Amino acid sequence: MKLSRRETLGLIGGAAALGLASPAIAQNRKTVVGAMNLTSHSGSFIALERGYFEKAGLDVELKFFQAAQPMAVAIASGDVDFGVTAMSGGLISLAQKGAVKVIGGALAEEPGIDGQKLLASDAAFQAGLTSAAGLDGKRFGVTTAGSSFHYMGSKIAAAEGGIPQFVPLQKVGAVIGALKSGQIDAWSIVPHIAKPLAASGAVHIIGNVSDFLPNYQVTTVFTSEKNASGDKGLTEAFLKGFSDGVADYDDTMVDRTNGDEAVDEMVKLIHNYVYADRPLEKAAPSIINGSMRLNRGAALNMASLGDQLAWFQAEGLVDSAITLDTIVDASFVETIDG
Repeated sequence: MKLSRRETLGLIGGAAALGLASPAIAQNRKTVVGAMNLTSHSGSFIALERGYFEKAGLDVELKFFQAAQPMAVAIASGDVDFGVTAMSGGLISLAQKGAVKVIGGALAEEPGIDGQKLLASDAAFQAGLTSAAGLDGKRFGVTTAGSSFHYMGSKIAAAEGGIPQFVPLQKVGAVIGALKSGQIDAWSIVPHIAKPLAASGAVHIIGNVSDFLPNYQVTTVFTSEKNASGDKGLTEAFLKGFSDGVADYDDTMVDRTNGDEAVDEMVKLIHNYVYADRPLEKAAPSIINGSMRLNRGAALNMASLGDQLAWFQAEGLVDSAITLDTIVDASFVETIDG
């Protein structure tokens, strides 16, 4: 019997969860977890709010960031213990220095699940940017050089024979503002941000990231080298609590196996962190629209990470001698090779 990728991930998640069942650490261990105010970080939110971290023996505090690179720096410095973010050039360079390690996977593109969108500003759309084929020479917004936005924009444009002009704007909010005002032409982002922007009329959806990167490992779980190699009990405890939050999220928001009432309750929980400045009734559709798959058991797609590393090296953003073993400690979770 051939299993679908989703079924495979489910089995992997179950196996990984069993492997993380009894981490040996002191109870109520103070732990700082890096996060962003995005639905893709819901595994951490749920694990905190529903006591999964506490059950694993952790007293978790969330620390919020506006971009991937500062979170990686905070992990390396010891200000943050664990984080969930995209594999950036900064993270890879810190891994090369022996400061951080990727220990699992989080958000992933999956065929059949509504994922990240390719966007065009209204001005660019009216001028003919209606698909990825028109990205050549266009101003594509990124937070920083070597960010996941840089990787996605480059890979998507290259598939159509184009090379965009990348515009670093440091923060997601700044990218949104530049796109709405027409200062940049294009961007790619998760659906809970993309769809409301498109509904406003200032921005248009012109493609799906999954059409170009169908099994893209969008974000990873990572920690310091010190935690990965020297405090395995803490690392396993974090992954256990986080994985329980992820399973709850996937069951409720993606596979909808827990019923409508459970969806409503989880949307309320996530609203504490995502679009918290909006009334719940206005935030709820966007939170629901952002329901992308999170990797059960923090399973990690090594093939996707390999492609990302190869791109960073081809662009001259990281050392060509770096290997995945430099970046990833694959001993904590199951891995996927496709």
